[in-house]
Amino acid sequence: MNSLHGKVALITGAARGIGAEIAGLMVEAGARVVAGDIREEAGRDRVADIAGTQRKAEFVRLDVTRPDDWTDAVQVAQSRFGGLDILVNNAAIFLGRDIEEVGLEDWQRLVDVNLTGVFLGTKLCAPSLRERGRDSAHGSAIVNMSSIAGLVGAPLDPLYSMTKGGVTLFTKSTALTFANKGDRIRVNALHPGVIDTDMGHQTIVSRAALTGDNDLDVARAGAIDRHPMKRLGTADDIARGAVFLASDDAGFMTGSSLVIDGGLTAQ
Repeated sequence: MNSLHGKVALITGAARGIGAEIAGLMVEAGARVVAGDIREEAGRDRVADIAGTQRKAEFVRLDVTRPDDWTDAVQVAQSRFGGLDILVNNAAIFLGRDIEEVGLEDWQRLVDVNLTGVFLGTKLCAPSLRERGRDSAHGSAIVNMSSIAGLVGAPLDPLYSMTKGGVTLFTKSTALTFANKGDRIRVNALHPGVIDTDMGHQTIVSRAALTGDNDLDVARAGAIDRHPMKRLGTADDIARGAVFLASDDAGFMTGSSLVIDGGLTAQ
């Protein structure tokens, strides 16, 4: 596993699914972790599972749409662990409804979480990442969770695809911005395929509904069949990619996209 020894990471959406797996693997790799989520009970339970006897993880309630929550989370990283080396913008939501059925309120919520959350995290964590990056061999790291829907069209949810496409280009643009300013902050994106998590199940439910028969078994089999590797991804598959991008082994990567999709977008 790529080493994160001595690093401090802030991970959003860390109470379950991919975020929870990233938090656990980063602790295993040697990092100390601030795990943020709006699901307080699940988040605290996850931290209790991974913190160990040396308390290498702390939970913070973090609504990524609220600047004050971000400020508090960064303060926890600094006061508890001495700074911040890694930001993982993982929190996201998925609607999975026909574009003509989505109202402005639902659209705004999608934008607030999937785009505004990434903007706020990047903006408000940048000073701490910059400071720690000065003394790191390969700088600090931001890992943005995009999606294959941020690379190719997503017939199930064009609005989700719009937000994830925004994350993809924001990743490239901020990577250039930081590099051009001389800030030692690398920024890269992860693009999962269909992952066997709660959100992955949402996509299967949406597909079943759009076909009109609501047969989840058929929809799941179809999702598996579309992946050349003939399986869905796991949270561990994606978490290992996140650990790599956050580590010094990815020290010459910035503005890049790491696609982990079982070959789906290679077709």
